[in-house]
Amino acid sequence: MIAERIKMLRENQHLSQTALSKRLGITRSSINAWEMGISTPSTTYLVELSQIFHVSIDYLLGLDKNVSLDITGLDTEQVRILTDLAEHFRKEKNVK
Repeated sequence: MIAERIKMLRENQHLSQTALSKRLGITRSSINAWEMGISTPSTTYLVELSQIFHVSIDYLLGLDKNVSLDITGLDTEQVRILTDLAEHFRKEKNVK
């Protein structure tokens, strides 16, 4: 679960494994090993990953199915649009 989450979050932020490894101060092969499920990040790196990706550690570990979205700096109308879009996707998923 954590392997897929790290890869998905990294790709969603358009970060390469190399770019993420530089932000964390580790090797690219360490990121690759996490994403392949060969190894898992230490507690320290879980905290750093949660801060980089703006998600909870529980989400990274697969304990929480909810992902949060940082809406800091958005106005009321922009927040309403995002809320409406999320609701649209929920309804669309239930129709299929």
